[in-house]
Amino acid sequence: MKPFLFFFLIQVFLTETLSAQKNTIQLLNQERNSSYRGLSVVDDQTLWVSGNNGTVGLSTDAGKNWQWINPIGYEKIDFRDIEAFDENEALIISAGSPALILRTTDAGRSWKEVFKDTRPEIFYDGFAFTPKGVGIAFGDAINGKMPLLKTTDFGQTWQDISSNLSYTIFEGEAGFAASGTSIFSLPTGNFWIATGGTVSNIYTSSDQGDTWQRYSCPITQGQNSSGPFSIAFHSPKKGIVVGGDYRNDKNTEKACFLSHDGGKTWHPSRQPLSGFKSAVIYLSSKKLICTGTSGTDLSDDQGKTWHTISRESYNAVQKAKKGKAVFLVGDKGKIARLVQ
Repeated sequence: MKPFLFFFLIQVFLTETLSAQKNTIQLLNQERNSSYRGLSVVDDQTLWVSGNNGTVGLSTDAGKNWQWINPIGYEKIDFRDIEAFDENEALIISAGSPALILRTTDAGRSWKEVFKDTRPEIFYDGFAFTPKGVGIAFGDAINGKMPLLKTTDFGQTWQDISSNLSYTIFEGEAGFAASGTSIFSLPTGNFWIATGGTVSNIYTSSDQGDTWQRYSCPITQGQNSSGPFSIAFHSPKKGIVVGGDYRNDKNTEKACFLSHDGGKTWHPSRQPLSGFKSAVIYLSSKKLICTGTSGTDLSDDQGKTWHTISRESYNAVQKAKKGKAVFLVGDKGKIARLVQ
């Protein structure tokens, strides 16, 4: 074999090998038997997770090592969503009653209760923040009214803005606290909330929660286990919802819809997802990733078509706010990263 042909073949082999190693899921940690649904990635090195049994974790070396910083006295609380601002400051919100929001400014060494609602029927599904510290939390309706909270100081104080949303919530319509991503915000101050169950709607605000509009969503609905579990927008106009029915997570029908007008109208992706998904994010204007109990899918064409990169079950996926790293969390203590 001639030398140049030999080296050419070696180069082809190495290129194909490296390509095959890209876009794979690498398990980083599984030392605790907790179900993680909250995930916040500050930068390529700093990420926080939260879940049941009062579990909160912090890693400052890209998920290799973890500090378990569970708030004392909250061991039975399920913290379904977490929002971190740096390696020291973070907020966690609980699902169920009592509804709690805790805040730390010292990397979890101490926690302060900044909100509490003890009504038996209260159930918050998640919160979302702008980079300037404006945040909104939403919950399942009580007597036809959606609970809404707002902060303008990175979660130090909260005010009830439920009266700003004038729509009556339908019987059996609710949010999903599966990944903390059924509410989404852009730095512009645009917020979106996705609900499902008996009926699916998208609630959107372009003025940081002062006023709201409601639009119907054609995703799978009608059961308390079905609807949009995650919503994301790349711009005030271009967005996506994913979900399905978590009790039938292999069903691929009506699980992914796209919008080009801020959520007013929705159309299905050209190719279905591999099944039920509980979280979706934009990695760039064209590339997206979504995950759920049915596995993890990637799209390179704005969500029009998808290909499966893993059949492993995960609950949430997030990209670094400052960086490119992408991490996933799931049941049985699974914490992983996307190898790109």
